[in-house]
Amino acid sequence: MPGSEMFSFPYRVKAAQTELGQQILADFEEAFPSQGTKRPGGPSNVLRDACLVANILDPRIKQDIIKKFIKQHLSEYLVLFQENQDVAWLDKIDRRYAWIKRQLVDYEEKYGRMFPREWYMTERIAVEFCHVTRTELAKIMRTRAKEIEVKLLLFAIQRTTNFEGFLAKRFSGCTLTDGTLPKKPKAPDNPFHGIVSKCFEPHLYVYIESQDKNLGELIDRFVADFKAQGPPKPNTDEGGAVLPSCADLFVYYKKCMVQCSQLSTGEPMIALTTIFQKYLREYAWKILSGNLPKTTSSSGGLTISSLLKEKEGSEVAKFTLEELCLICSILSTAEYCLATTQQLEEKLKEKVDVSLIERINLTGEMDTFSTVISSSIQLLVQDLDAACDPALTAMSKMQWQNVEHVGDQSPYVTSVILHIKQNVPIIRDNLASTRKYFTQFCIKFANSFIPKFITHLFKCKPISMVGAEQLLLDTHSLKMVLLDLPSIGSQVVRKAPASYTKIVVKGMTRAEMILKVVMAPHEPSVVFVDNYIKLLTDCNTETFQKILDMKGLKRSEQSCMLELFRQRLPTPPSGPEGSSSLSLLAPTPEQESSRIRKLEKLIKKRL
Repeated sequence: MPGSEMFSFPYRVKAAQTELGQQILADFEEAFPSQGTKRPGGPSNVLRDACLVANILDPRIKQDIIKKFIKQHLSEYLVLFQENQDVAWLDKIDRRYAWIKRQLVDYEEKYGRMFPREWYMTERIAVEFCHVTRTELAKIMRTRAKEIEVKLLLFAIQRTTNFEGFLAKRFSGCTLTDGTLPKKPKAPDNPFHGIVSKCFEPHLYVYIESQDKNLGELIDRFVADFKAQGPPKPNTDEGGAVLPSCADLFVYYKKCMVQCSQLSTGEPMIALTTIFQKYLREYAWKILSGNLPKTTSSSGGLTISSLLKEKEGSEVAKFTLEELCLICSILSTAEYCLATTQQLEEKLKEKVDVSLIERINLTGEMDTFSTVISSSIQLLVQDLDAACDPALTAMSKMQWQNVEHVGDQSPYVTSVILHIKQNVPIIRDNLASTRKYFTQFCIKFANSFIPKFITHLFKCKPISMVGAEQLLLDTHSLKMVLLDLPSIGSQVVRKAPASYTKIVVKGMTRAEMILKVVMAPHEPSVVFVDNYIKLLTDCNTETFQKILDMKGLKRSEQSCMLELFRQRLPTPPSGPEGSSSLSLLAPTPEQESSRIRKLEKLIKKRL
């Protein structure tokens, strides 16, 4: 019946398609047998047309054709590179990639036009080769794991990643589907990244252990080189420069990081980060802290008499020119390491898997370099401070009650200025690349020297009116020098940082006020006491006692003065607020020192 014929038509079409598909597969099997020797025959118009027909048949026909052709095309590879063959080992891995490159060229020449372009046969052959190779390499490396040395492993990795790069340039990766590739490192520009090289990841511990050993040897070489070559030479371009060894260290780190991330961005990167941390600390300890000059508690064995006879150009600082340059070099190097370690942390976080980012933390290592910087600045401050100590001692030992006329600045002032002019330009020039730390040095020196100067000022007793005038002149001279300290001896005059100027003005103005109070007549007593409270805003009895000692008043006179002083103090309001306001009006030396320390910390944070 016509109806039944029409009803059976789709079935007949399907049967015809199935038969046609089987015929096409048979034709391909005959042309490219999966067993036996490959026939010398090549593509034909019949097979090309058959592929076009297969395109519209059941997709499984197309998949079978592709699968059988690729399997037949790679059959020779499996024979040539069997596990028991000499060429199968890692040292001859290049031969694997050379073989497939020849096969791809051979395919293009012989069969390029036989298969439809949209089948991407060349890429499919390459991808299947990668899958087979990854499996075969993993198998042979498991068997011969003890024979894998780091040089051999790195050689195989390098050649493999180069090959994966070649694939990325040649193919789009459009045949790679979900599940085709193992989980691979982030490499957005290369869809083939890890398609073979993933097999090396289980053996990366060999690489990590090797880097641990290499970095240990590198640090030892840095130590030996420093001992052999000595510190950077002063008066050369090397002075204050970053030690070249730290650049070498970070260049090596970068090489390791790139090398490791090309293969894995998982746990091996975390293991490598731990190794990096270990040797950053070792570098800080052995190369930087370990080479800072050692200080002694003495001030160089200088006597007051020799100090007062100093002439321009004499050297009394504990540290030599070479040592000052070395400290500055170590400081500059620590700053470079601090900044570069921060960048290293960021790069590691970029390269590691997202799930592992929180395990990358180099804060401890950055803190270590910050400590080296602080230690270096403190050494520079202590050195200049100690060089000025004998001059301050000389000041306090002078017979100020016997001074008959006011002249030029006293010898002790000349001595302090000499030391400042000797040290500061050297430090400034050698810290030219890191101005903020030079500013920190200036601030720390001012915070150390000025309170010490005031302490010695109180020891100058008794003082005559003329003696106080001379001291006031000396104090003003020191104040001007300190204000100019950041640019002293420089052809380029820069305005001193406001944070530094504020400290000098506040501290030295207090010294000037002390002397102005000393110069004021102590009669009438009420006027003297009120003048003291007004000028010094200091309600501390001990400070007032020191002023009276400087004036040379007798104990009986001092007792009356102290009693009057207590009576004339501003009466604070009752309650805790009162004590607070009194504290603000009358800072003790301890409070003053505490405020300076707080200010110093604040400045340091802002810098």
